[in-house]
Parts: sequence; C-alpha cells; structure tokens
Amino acid sequence: MSLKIVSEARSHGGRQLVVRHASSATSTDMTFSIFLPPQAEEGRKLPVVWYLSGLTCTHANVTEKGEYRAACAEHRLIFVAPDTSPRGEGVPTAPEGQWDFGLGAGFYVDAMEQPWAANYRMWSYVTDELPELVAAEFPVDMDRQAITGHSMGGHGALTVALNFPERFRSVSAFAPIVAPSQVPWGQKALTGYLGSDRSTWRKHDAAALIEAGASVDEILVDVGDKDPFIEKELRPELLERACADAGIELNLRIQPGYDHSYYFISTFMADHLAWHAERLSRG
Repeated sequence: MSLKIVSEARSHGGRQLVVRHASSATSTDMTFSIFLPPQAEEGRKLPVVWYLSGLTCTHANVTEKGEYRAACAEHRLIFVAPDTSPRGEGVPTAPEGQWDFGLGAGFYVDAMEQPWAANYRMWSYVTDELPELVAAEFPVDMDRQAITGHSMGGHGALTVALNFPERFRSVSAFAPIVAPSQVPWGQKALTGYLGSDRSTWRKHDAAALIEAGASVDEILVDVGDKDPFIEKELRPELLERACADAGIELNLRIQPGYDHSYYFISTFMADHLAWHAERLSRG
C-alpha cells in the first residue's frame, strides 16, 4: 500500500508526520498523523497509542493542539491519530448545519444504511486497515498497543477496546460518549448509519457491551465538570454503573472547571500517556 508523506516536522527529537493513502475500507483517500519519538530512529519497535478524535475533527486537531509529543518522546511511544470520517468528491454528507452526522462524524462504525454504506466504514478502517498499514510501514510493536480518544473518539476507543480486549494493554478516554444508545448524538448516528434495529447497536455502545459481558482490566476517564455535554450526551455515570456492576476498575475523574475543548484535553494528555506507558511497559 503506497503512502504519501504530506508533511514532516522535527519535534522533541522525533518526527511528526502527516500521511495520506488510498483506503480500501472507505474507498477514499484517508489521512492520519503519526509521531515517531527519537528512539524510533534506533531501529527498535516501540509501543503505539491510537488516538480517536471527536465530532467535527480531523487528524489535525490533536496534532496541533494535543500537546502529546513531549510525553511520547519521554515514554518512547508512537502516537497515531486518524481522521474521523471519509472525505472527498462523491462522499455523502448530512445537510448543512448537521455537524453531528456525516463528514467529520463517522462514529467509528461500519455503516449499513444508504447512502453511507459505501464509504462510512470507519470501524474497519481503525480496527483493521490502519493498524495493518502502520505495522507494515513503521517500527510499531503490535504486542504493545493502547487506545484513547475524545468525545465521539472516546466512544470509539472504549468500544474498540471492549471488542478487542486481547489487542490492547490499556484504554482511556477524554469526555467519552459512553452509552450512545441512550443519548441524542448516539441515537441519531446509530440510526442513520446502522438502521433502527437496536441489536446492531450494542457492538458500538460501551455501557451495553459491559452489561453484556465484555470486559477490560481497567479504564481511565477524565471529564470536565463544566463540559456543556456532560449531562445530556456524555452520561459518565452510566459507565460508572456498568463498570461497578461488572467489577471493572474505572478511574473516573471529574475535573473541576474544565470544559470539552482541547484546553482540557491538552491539560491531561501527558497524564494519560504516562498511565498508558506504565501498562505498556509491563512484561
């Protein structure tokens, strides 16, 4: 699979790349960013942290605002951030003003409904195609993977980890949508992409997955108490209840004064990466 390096910059002794490639999953070109810490130039394979972004974002939001590179260089972590949806000529989108559906809002599912099914296959992209590509082209130790994300991407990180617990040594999230089946953003997306049969939704609902028996060892979640979406869309208490009932260790931290923005994410990014690094370093 051919890659095109769109941009490259030196940072914290490593290399920040933006990469474009033709995707068979989405039938479009896709773009992702990858930070290679300085140790990657020494020929050794390094752990990888996958970061899934939220509504309206591309790979660029966390790349430019996430403040992760110093921590990745310190902890010898490769950091990969894909886009949030297919893009390009002919890719369908929602009517103007519907920012929570269509372009920038793939919700990390494989769409089954028309006209979305041909391109909106973000589940296959982030769980299959992109990991295979990154493993083939970069010095990634695929036995040491972690995943995190923000908002819609926090939903994605949790559901991917719960569906593939053997793949990831750790999972965390910033202000995740923990129970999309029970909130307006999620209900709109899951109905639009997957249809009205709610049995098809469970694979993409962290709280429902846990209630059905899916499990990971532990989860770290940060949410700001000034987040305007906390009560209606994020509902962290639903994840807290599901984890308590299932015996999953959840470190849910409600951060006073913080909102939903990258000011919040960048404040706690280094803390999350240190948490992941400790678990990725275990034998």
